[in-house]
Amino acid sequence: MTTAAYDLGQRFHAALITGDWPAIRSMLHDDATWTLPGDNTISGTVVGADAVVERAQKIASYGLSFELLHVLVSRENMALSLHNTAQRPDAILDEYLTTVCRLRDGRIADIETYLSDVPGMNAFFV
Repeated sequence: MTTAAYDLGQRFHAALITGDWPAIRSMLHDDATWTLPGDNTISGTVVGADAVVERAQKIASYGLSFELLHVLVSRENMALSLHNTAQRPDAILDEYLTTVCRLRDGRIADIETYLSDVPGMNAFFV
């Protein structure tokens, strides 16, 4: 599973930076969830593959640069270590995060994101 998990992480990141939403959808189970910390427009848990894709689209709509630092794998799961940056006239986002993906049958069943700067995220995603 380790090689497959690594490849899935690479493909997920590539689809994210190119906006290939159908590719992301194909990597998710129908009942996939995604949980983000904070108290802003992208925080909380969404349920369902379509909701996960909508959240990814919303995040990307803020003009983020998703720099992949590492794809990390465990025996059965994977995580993306990212450095996300973006700028608006009134706010700057500069955060490190890890997005942990729990896998089931070679696809993503659950995503949980851990952030280095929750207050910064709250200020940016208004």
